[in-house]
Amino acid sequence: MKHTFQWDSGTALVKTSRGLVRGYRQNGLSIFKGIPYAKAKRFHAPEPVEKWDGVFDASSYGYVCPLLTNERPSGELYVPHRYWPMDEDCLNLNLWTPGLDDKKRPVLVWLHGGGYEAGSSIEHIAYDGASMASLGDAVAVSVNHRLNILGYFDLSDFGEEYANSANAGTDDIIAALQWIHDNIAAFGGDPANVTVFGQSGGGAKVTTLLQTPAADGLYAKGINMSGVIGLLADEKGSGRELAEALMLELGLTSVRELETVDYRLLARAYLKLRPEFQKAGKYVGCKPHPNAFYAGDPCAVGFRKETEQIPLLVGSVFSEFFSFAPSPYDKAAMTPAQQEMTVREVLEGEGADALIPLFKKAYPERDIIDLLRLDYIFRGPEIDYIARRSALNRSTFSYLFNLDQPLNGGTTPWHCSDIPYVFHNMDLVEHTHRPDGDNAVAERVQEQVFGSVMAFARTGNPANDLLPDWQPCRPGCENTMVIGEACGVRQDFDHALIPAVIRYMGPAMARQMARGDARIQH
Repeated sequence: MKHTFQWDSGTALVKTSRGLVRGYRQNGLSIFKGIPYAKAKRFHAPEPVEKWDGVFDASSYGYVCPLLTNERPSGELYVPHRYWPMDEDCLNLNLWTPGLDDKKRPVLVWLHGGGYEAGSSIEHIAYDGASMASLGDAVAVSVNHRLNILGYFDLSDFGEEYANSANAGTDDIIAALQWIHDNIAAFGGDPANVTVFGQSGGGAKVTTLLQTPAADGLYAKGINMSGVIGLLADEKGSGRELAEALMLELGLTSVRELETVDYRLLARAYLKLRPEFQKAGKYVGCKPHPNAFYAGDPCAVGFRKETEQIPLLVGSVFSEFFSFAPSPYDKAAMTPAQQEMTVREVLEGEGADALIPLFKKAYPERDIIDLLRLDYIFRGPEIDYIARRSALNRSTFSYLFNLDQPLNGGTTPWHCSDIPYVFHNMDLVEHTHRPDGDNAVAERVQEQVFGSVMAFARTGNPANDLLPDWQPCRPGCENTMVIGEACGVRQDFDHALIPAVIRYMGPAMARQMARGDARIQH
């Protein structure tokens, strides 16, 4: 394809509810970056931005939310990042569209990972929405919102103005969805066909929206990628004690002063206090908080009746966090007998006897040594989540990403490794490509994954001609599309395996993750 680019006074010009915005044209797309969808004072609910005169320049990404720490880049070949200027004025979105017309394309709204504490809409290189928009004939949108204590800090004991400060970040996302509802038709999108999708913390945010009444009617479908995990469980209790401790640490006398103190000082004081509060089991924020605005974790309180029929595509990755741990063995140099002996040494007696046959039955295509990389931290809660959801409807679909990546001689797929395939952005990252250049399998999987995402965004069903028959889950039957070198639906395939893994392998996996520096950024 010939590369094209156009940026001038009359190109990619759109009238929004707040004023004119101008992006640019590139390779058949109109692209807009950093459009403000709302504004907010620290700890307060978002408000509409003032209307502006003239034309807003939407050719540059906007600020991203300040992080609690200045993260040291690491693991960039696993999860390649963009690092970007940070500021609390971060309520902005990015948009890619094939046409500024009335075609009413499906709209896909990306919610980034990093839990509720970190990340940004442009953090991962593969978050770029150009391929999704052009190849999927869709409108792709990515959203920045408030994070950590800026977005999730319960101050409701200090007055009505802070009634939902514990979920301000979610309110930001809802404000973005409202902006999309009001404006997306001018960008060639259908406001009645919005799919919210996200990975890790972004997937958890999809669930949070399901449980938040103010979001009702602003989206039609959801995709939850690796976002069902106990580590992101709701915060309970009052934030009063934490707020008072912060004020004491900073020499302040009122919450109002917390609103204006330098963020770096606030973050430093919070990080100093958090370990002590965590150890005591007290409220530390940085996660959603059940209250009058948010119903709470559906696995604890049930899914809200109002969202029971919204189609969901839910899944995870074979290894998730465990691929990041340094490997104590060389799989390529081991015979099947040596692999099994290693597994038996790690798991010992009863555990090995229980797990080896269950793993071989669930994953007949895998080497037995891969058992030591199998995720259960995500997959365990996910099985329960899908069972609860599928009891309510016939529009809950399950998947598992099972394609090894050629990085470092061959590695089980890790947390975030599926993202380039979802966005059709293999070409933007290194880890999907083989040393010999034969990427046919990965390219086929990319088409299958992307085809499923786009089919789901259009119809609420991920089934497509590139994959075998894919039926929704139903009570007592989880139909999981296992996506790898061979793709196919497996019914309840790991429902005996995962509880056994949790029982027998949890301690061994904890030791494995503790070896060396296994920290990889979201």
